[in-house]
Amino acid sequence: MTRADSCPRGAAVDGIEPAVATTPQTPAPIEQPAGKGRSVARPRPGGRIGWIVGVSLAAGFLAALLLALAPFIRNQESEVTGAVLCGFALGWALLAFLSVRFTAQPQLWAVVPALFMGVCGLLLVLFGSPADQVLGWVWPPALLVLAAWMAIQARRRLHSRSRWLLYPVIGVLALACLGGAYQTIGAQADAAAFPVPGRLVNVGGYSLHLNCTGSGSPTVVLQPGAGEISSNHGWIAAAVARDTRVCVYDRAGRGWSGQPDTDQDATQIATDLHTLLQAADVPGPYVLAGHSFGGLYVLTYAARYPGEVAGMVLVDSTAPAGGPIQPPAPRAAPGSYDPVDRLCVLLSTPARLGLARLYAPLEVGTLPPRSRDEVRANISIPRNLRSTLEEYVRANDSMKEAASLRGFGDKPLVVLTAGSGSDGKHLADQEELATLSTNSAHRTISEASHESLVAVEKDAAGTTQAILDVVSSVRTGAPLPR
Repeated sequence: MTRADSCPRGAAVDGIEPAVATTPQTPAPIEQPAGKGRSVARPRPGGRIGWIVGVSLAAGFLAALLLALAPFIRNQESEVTGAVLCGFALGWALLAFLSVRFTAQPQLWAVVPALFMGVCGLLLVLFGSPADQVLGWVWPPALLVLAAWMAIQARRRLHSRSRWLLYPVIGVLALACLGGAYQTIGAQADAAAFPVPGRLVNVGGYSLHLNCTGSGSPTVVLQPGAGEISSNHGWIAAAVARDTRVCVYDRAGRGWSGQPDTDQDATQIATDLHTLLQAADVPGPYVLAGHSFGGLYVLTYAARYPGEVAGMVLVDSTAPAGGPIQPPAPRAAPGSYDPVDRLCVLLSTPARLGLARLYAPLEVGTLPPRSRDEVRANISIPRNLRSTLEEYVRANDSMKEAASLRGFGDKPLVVLTAGSGSDGKHLADQEELATLSTNSAHRTISEASHESLVAVEKDAAGTTQAILDVVSSVRTGAPLPR
């Protein structure tokens, strides 16, 4: 054995220090203090920021939907809108938190839209319409500036293709600002241009708009069709007023009438109309004229208050439900949660972004100019869209309730049918309606459409004549002309 072999490995030989082989070492993760006795590793530089952006946006959308449908949010359009904003605020807050906690690309700027939307949303949820009236002028310019700032921050702070997920969202926010400003300014202009014609009458919790003109008896009460208001009868009301007293009104939730807290089926609408006429001191007897869905409501009124109705005109009326009369469904208590009603409110919220106002000019017709402009102004407001949606939701109930009128005796009844667009079933249903009275006439206006019977002067003249024929029959007791 040599001397070198006998020396321990690593020991000095003849005073010469041995060379020590070194192996490269991976440095330990740098730890930062995170409180007494604990430490947290630094975020991974390659954190999945793209996943975090996507998850945060999806979570915000889901939270907005769930909060908007939550039973603790009152069933008012402004408060449901506030709930949607609170949900979006949670999404932006989540983006800020997760990016700071799990990535090296902290998106702290997302706290700003979270605070803005959260504060606005809470104000709407807590204070409803009063807060909405103030915020309607504030949020569009403020959010437009914020959207531009968010786009700059996303470009500077987010070094990932995931920013292309954010740009469309920010773009939608900018468009919403422009639409919101358009709606707010337009609604203010409409309110100044179209003051209430007639008066508002309290019917218990909300007010209904009533406008009576002319003089004489019997009083004619006009009932508009689905989604329509008193101004849709501009031609007819003016013509009938030359011969007798005529009253037009707006059902709850549209025109100049207030927002109801009850289901608006045919029974409730008939009850509201009865309360309105009594409270406004409009004496009977009445000749009721209902167009489209309005026919269901006057039939229900005649069934509930037969002593007050002297005659009827059904203007291309929706047919009541056939078959045996079904017992009415239990009515929901006022203010109780109804998911269908809530969905109608949620679907009406885009109107606050001016979408319905963009559509309104396309609603053409040959109504008198003033009436036409009032109709277009009404179409553009969110509560009109909500009211129209709810009316269609309650259509089956209304048809069943209208079927409760099984006979009208010998009181004068004219059934008007549009000759254009009517199929065989509709014509048969109209003929069936004419059998309600032994003093009836079924008239088909050959070139008229369903809507032109009230909206086009020439065809509306046929509707006016039918109303005046019923008025004359009530006054004289003579049979209706065929």
